[in-house]
Amino acid sequence: MIQFLLGDELIRADGAAPETSLLDYLRNHLARTGTKEGCASGDCGACTVVLVEADGESLRYRAVNACITLLGAVHGRQVLTVEHLSEGGALHPVQQAMVDCHGSQCGFCTPGIVMLLFAWRHSPPPHDRETALTALSGNLCRCTGYRPILDAATQIAAQPCADRFARNASLTLARLRELPAAGTLQDGAQQAWLPTSLDELDDLLQRHPQARLIAGGTDLALEATQNLKPFPALIHLDHVAELQRLETHPAHLLIGAARPYADCLEALEEFPGVGALLERLGSLQIRQRGTLGGNIANASPIGDMPPVLLALDARLRLRKAGAVREVSIDGFFIGYRSTLLQPGEYIESVLIPRLRAHQRFRVDKISKRRDDDISALCMALRLDLDAAGIVTDARLACGGMAATPLRGARTEAALRGRPFDAAAVAAAQAAIPRDFQPIDDLRASATYRLKVAQNLLQRALLEESERPAEVRHA
Repeated sequence: MIQFLLGDELIRADGAAPETSLLDYLRNHLARTGTKEGCASGDCGACTVVLVEADGESLRYRAVNACITLLGAVHGRQVLTVEHLSEGGALHPVQQAMVDCHGSQCGFCTPGIVMLLFAWRHSPPPHDRETALTALSGNLCRCTGYRPILDAATQIAAQPCADRFARNASLTLARLRELPAAGTLQDGAQQAWLPTSLDELDDLLQRHPQARLIAGGTDLALEATQNLKPFPALIHLDHVAELQRLETHPAHLLIGAARPYADCLEALEEFPGVGALLERLGSLQIRQRGTLGGNIANASPIGDMPPVLLALDARLRLRKAGAVREVSIDGFFIGYRSTLLQPGEYIESVLIPRLRAHQRFRVDKISKRRDDDISALCMALRLDLDAAGIVTDARLACGGMAATPLRGARTEAALRGRPFDAAAVAAAQAAIPRDFQPIDDLRASATYRLKVAQNLLQRALLEESERPAEVRHA
C-alpha cells in the first residue's frame, strides 16, 4: 500500500496500476481537478504540484511535474495542490500576488505557476529575479506573458514566508515520520515495490528479474504517458538511502545513482561549466526528480551528463545480488540505448575524479533554445597541461554526434604533445569529421553539428586565453 499526505489528509492508495501518474490519480481517483494536464511529458508545467518531504529537522518543498511523477514516488511524502493554498476563503499570498499583478488570463497554466512560485518561496534564499527566472523556466504561459508573472514573484519575495504551511511545519514533519518507510502498489498481476535498502533491492531483482527500475522517471514515465505502455513490475529506487549518497573525497566525488540533480548541483559546480549545464538540463521540476544514474542507464546519445563524465574519466559502481564491480564509463555504452549492464545489474554510484591543478575542463551545450531543451550537440573537453603549457593528455567527448555518447580519439591525439594554440586547434578541427559521423534530424543537420563541434574548439581556445566567446547576461 502507498501512503502519503494530501494536504492534511492521509491517503492509502492501492489498486492502481504501477504506471499510474500522480496527475491521473489526483484528477481521476480523487477528483482534484485544479491540477491541469497539458503536454503529459513534463514540458509545459501546467500539472506542477509540490512534494514536501522530511529533510533532517526541516521540510523540503519540491515542485514536480505530476504528469510524469508516478504514484509510487509520493509514498511517505506530502502532496500539495492548488486546492490547498487558500484558507478560510482568503487567497494565499502567492495567489493574491498573481491577482494583483494581473498574472493570469485564460488560467489553464496558472495552477502550475502558482504551485511553482509557492515552492520557490518556501525554498532557501535568495529569492530574486534570477532565481525566479530559473524556477519558471519549465512553465509555459501562452497568453499572459511573463512580465506580470515575474512582477508577482517580486511581490511574493518582498513578503515574509509565514503562511500556515510554515507555521505547521513541525506537525507536518512529525506526521511524515509516522508514515511507513516501505510500500507497495498492486493492481491485479501488476505490482510496484519501494525497497529501502540495497539488500531489499537485490532481493526484489532476484525474485522479479523482469522488473523495471525507476528513480526520477523523467524519461521512463514517458513510456506510459506517451506510448501507453503498462509496467507489469516496477521497482522505485528513491527510498534506497545508499543510492542517495553524496560524498566528497580528496580524489573524487561519489554520487548515488538515484540522487536528484537538484541535490548534486552544488557539488558538481566545482567542475567549470557543469553548474550552468545542469541549470539548462530540463526544467527545475525535471531536476527535482531526474537523476545522474538514470541519465547514464538510459544510454541516450543526447543525454547531457555522459559527455561530461567521459571527459572526466568517471567510473561506475555496478551491483548485482550484492556483488559490486567497478567499470570505466568509457566503454559502458555499447550501442544505441544499450550498455554493458547485465540482467539484474544496476548502477549503484558514480565516481567522478576531481580536477587537479594542471587540468583544464569545460563543457558546452548547443540547443535551439537556451532553457528546457534537448542538445543538438554537447561537448566536454579536459586538457592536462605541463608547466610549459604543453598538452600532455586530452579527453574530448560529445553527445548528439553518434549512436552513443562518444570520445574523439583522433581529435584528442591531435591535441597531445603540443601547446594548446591555434595550430593545435586547427589540427583537432580537421580530426573531428574522422571521429564523428553525425546524422541529420529535426534538431540539427550533420553538417551543422560538425561545424559547431569545430567552432567549440575555437571557443575553448579563445576562453582559455581569457577572451569571452559568448555574451552572457549578468
